[in-house]
Amino acid sequence: MGFLIKAVAAPFKLYQAIADEVAKDRRLWLSDGSAWSQVLGRESASGKIVSMDSAMQLATVWACIKLTAQAVSCLPLAMYEKREGEDHVRVDGGDVGEVLTESPNEDQTPLEFWECMVAWLVTCGNAYAVRETTGPRLTSLQPLLSTQCAPRRDSDGVLVYKVNDRGKIETLPREKIFHLKGFGQGLKDLDLGLSPIAYGVNSLGSAMSADEAAGKIFGNGMQASGVLSSDQVLKPDQRTQLQAIMQSYAGSSRAGKMMILEAGLTYNQLSLNPDDAQMLETRRFSVEEVCRWWGVPPIIIGHAGEGQTMWGSGVEQILLSWLTLGIDPICDRIEGRIRKQLIRPSGNRRLFAEFNREALLQMDSTAKANFLSSMVQNGLMDRNEGRRKLNLPNREGADKLTAQTNLAPLDRLGAAGDANSARSAMQAWLGIGNEGGRDERS
Repeated sequence: MGFLIKAVAAPFKLYQAIADEVAKDRRLWLSDGSAWSQVLGRESASGKIVSMDSAMQLATVWACIKLTAQAVSCLPLAMYEKREGEDHVRVDGGDVGEVLTESPNEDQTPLEFWECMVAWLVTCGNAYAVRETTGPRLTSLQPLLSTQCAPRRDSDGVLVYKVNDRGKIETLPREKIFHLKGFGQGLKDLDLGLSPIAYGVNSLGSAMSADEAAGKIFGNGMQASGVLSSDQVLKPDQRTQLQAIMQSYAGSSRAGKMMILEAGLTYNQLSLNPDDAQMLETRRFSVEEVCRWWGVPPIIIGHAGEGQTMWGSGVEQILLSWLTLGIDPICDRIEGRIRKQLIRPSGNRRLFAEFNREALLQMDSTAKANFLSSMVQNGLMDRNEGRRKLNLPNREGADKLTAQTNLAPLDRLGAAGDANSARSAMQAWLGIGNEGGRDERS
């Protein structure tokens, strides 16, 4: 009898175990703070709910994310192959190179794809794309919303990715996801980068409160609040009527409207300092505080500190510092992930991808001219290579390395110049030589 009861109860126990596991997985997904906080937001100390959408309504946040994503995505990405020694040459890179540099997917150009990935990276700390393949061949990279994807470790410690596809949770193996991790992976989770919006919630909330307060003041036509006083006690219906009348004088569209007071009412305006109304110091500090979370100097987004100009060599050095400490690390991070997740599985470990940082000189003609001149005159680049940087055709005879000494080919350094060679040839033909140490020019 006991055996029969156990046999009947076994399917129900199995069903309950599966249901519990599904419910546990669902609870983990719904309680994922790193994903849902980006959508639903977190409450800041100022009382403002900070989410990705509300944060990007701040001009400073928008500018930091936009400029960073554009600066990285505008850099040309190329594939290279290592050769003997330290030599490397540019190659097409096969299927990986075609996807990365020509057509990531059927909808996006390479610039749009990398702009999308970098924007997610610096917003949420993580960027994801699905690796579409045909057999072993990579065919496309389809970006995912970072708020709809999250890495997980199963009971065996194997990394998988939970993807919310139109309300349905799918589990994809790590081989199917191209994952860019931002700063902070390992501080809380080895598989996740940290989100500036999630950790900067108080700074962003304060900036949102300052913007809202300024907006309400300006929306009121810069009219300070005031007090209506009377030596009589108003009845409830009179208070209601008075509030309705005063409401017709509120708002920026009614600024300057004449107010008519009767029944012994007197209006006393409260003082409002213009500096306090604009909250210049508060809003200036908010810009600088938000910029710290993205590592973007305020001058880059058009905000000059007090007493600072928007031009000059100092600003140029700030720009170079941002490119070195802000943009270059992101490029290095992307290049490392390409090599690890896209190139190594292809089997050709001699390949690597690299952004051309020189493209940042494209808009600075003086800096580009100085760079090319230095490279050509010091034998690091021939003239045809320099012309290709300017999208100019090759010239015959301009494919030899030259040095600044006489702008001569390297294999002729120290040899007699053309004038001396011609004079020596003429002397030999005329039978004139420098005999007995006599000066040949005498």
